[in-house]
This record gives sequence, C-alpha cells and structure tokens, in this order.
Amino acid sequence: MQIDFHHGVTYVVARLAGFPHHEADIIAYCAQYVDDATNSGLIQFDNGWSFSRISSAHKMLDYRNFEELANHRVWIPFHFLPGNGGLPASIAPEGELERKLICKPNSYIAQDMVRECIAQQNDPYSLHRLGIAMHVYADTWAHQGFLGITHELNDAIELLDGEGKRNLNLMNRLTSFFIGEALPIGHGTVLSNPDKPFLRWGYINSKGERIMRDNPTDYLEAAQHLCMALQRYRLGNADADVPGLLDSDRQQIAHFFNTLTHSKGYERHAIWLSAIAEGRFSFGPQQVSYVAKGKGSWKHQAIGTEAIEDKKDTIFKYEPDFLKSNWKLFHDALQAHRFYVLHELLPQYNICLG
Repeated sequence: MQIDFHHGVTYVVARLAGFPHHEADIIAYCAQYVDDATNSGLIQFDNGWSFSRISSAHKMLDYRNFEELANHRVWIPFHFLPGNGGLPASIAPEGELERKLICKPNSYIAQDMVRECIAQQNDPYSLHRLGIAMHVYADTWAHQGFLGITHELNDAIELLDGEGKRNLNLMNRLTSFFIGEALPIGHGTVLSNPDKPFLRWGYINSKGERIMRDNPTDYLEAAQHLCMALQRYRLGNADADVPGLLDSDRQQIAHFFNTLTHSKGYERHAIWLSAIAEGRFSFGPQQVSYVAKGKGSWKHQAIGTEAIEDKKDTIFKYEPDFLKSNWKLFHDALQAHRFYVLHELLPQYNICLG
C-alpha cells in the first residue's frame, strides 16, 4: 500500500472509530512513516547524550537493490508479516517450511499483533505503536501471497489483467527489472500492482497457480478491519463486538478506491486530504497534512534537521522536549514492535527469525 491508504485512509478510519483529531493524526502519521523511516543508527547531541533508532524501510524501493531488500528484519516485521497459512499457532501449514512466512490477510498472527497493542496501551508510545501496527495490519491484505525473504514462492511467471489475460505491458516492465535470481523478494515480480487500490489484476505463480486479485475489494475489507481494530483499542477489549464502518462512510471509501486511478500514490493522497477537508466523511471537515522529512516534519520538530538523509558526524542540538517528541516516541514504538514480532509473536508459531 502507498501513502493514500497508510496516511489518508488510516486517518479516516481512526476518526470513524472514534479517535479525536490529534490522536488520529498521530496514528495516521506513524502508519505512513513506517515507509519513510529510512535512516538508522545513533543520533549524537551537543550535550553528550545520544539516541539510537532503527529503520523500517529502505532508502530506495528499487527491486534491483537486492542486498538491502534481503534484510528480513525490515521486511518481515513491518511489511510482510508471516501468515502461518492462515492457521492458529497450534497448526502448521502443509508443504515447505517457507509457506509459514507467506503473508495472509487478517491472519491469526496479525490479530495477535493487534491484540498486543490493545494490551499495551498504557505505554507512553502506545498510539505510535498502534499506528505502526495499522500499517502492518493493512499490508496483510495488499501483500497477501508473498513473503519477505528471497524465495521462489514470490516468483510470478505471468502477469494478468483484470480479465485474466496476459498483460504484455507489465511483462515488458518486469523484464527491464529482472536481474537473475535476485528479484523474487516480497511482491517484486508483480511490481507495484498490490499497492494500487483501484487495480484488478492477476498473476501465475511459480507453482503454475492462477491468482486473481481485486484490490478495491481487498482494500475495503482492510479498511473495515482497521476500523474494528481501532474501535476495540478504544474500548480496551480485543474481543469486543464492534460495528466497524458506517454504511455511508463505507460507500464513500469504496468510491474512492474504485475511481481514484492516478498512478502515483501522492496524487491519490492529495485527493483524500481534500475530501477530508471538505467534510466528505461523517466526522466532519478537518485539515490534515503529512510531512515525512524536512521543515515541518516530526523529525525537524524533534532534532531541528531539515536534511533528508543524516550524516554520521552530525551533532544535533538537544532540546528538553526531545524525550516527549512524536519522532522519538515513534522510534521507541518501532523498536518495541520489531522486538515483539520477531522475539515473542513469531516464536509462538514456531517461526524463528529474530
């Protein structure tokens, strides 16, 4: 998924779940910032203090950059959450071991991840962690059928259009990316098809199976489940019976998924923000914005830098409010999320990737 869903739609469903603007703004910012937190390492301050952070995305989402793409500590916990074949922890899917790693929409693992967020909401970074989890949760719909390691199970030997016919245009684009055996990681062999909410498409996988995908339907289901997860968070009850989206809001969201066919995510995102400002949803009009880096960003507010990439020898001015800054709390939540997924959650399903 791209910024139109991770920021725009996440903000909408958070408001529809009952969160006030300032909390929904944090949740949505964090959900998108997972894709924009590309720097890692130590931040050095002028008073001698320091802060260590990790990255949740790569600097270049280029499928030819396979050495970075092979980093399962980024792809597994933040983008391709293993699905265990859609089975509970007590049952393993049949076939090769790697099938446990294939992403499945709303898997038991994904539900356990959300449940943990609800249980830990007294943490100072709880909303930030919730936003991160909503990114990962949503991606289980978009990235279903693929896994976050290099493996032939990711390989698509044919790309199909919405009618199941061979898509020669996409196959030609794929050929231009292909580099030996380095490509089959995540959904690299189907390019950005899973990330476009308006697309209906398909592919034939390495096992010769024909897979047809209806992104508008999948994305609407994701929005519904995100709204329900957020409603349960507000109630503090992971098992609460909640309604999810109102019919009028669901119809409006579905309309956007089907009709916003701009190829760039930021173009669709701008339309979502305009719709929010115009009051197209039941929570009323609201001005919302997102700045990943540079002036006005969380990072700029926290450590005063407008740089897109950090230099190792940079010394930042320490401000007393740093410890309470959204940027610092996001990175605290990022580490907590990764540790929980790799060292606590996945081992419950006999998956060792820590």
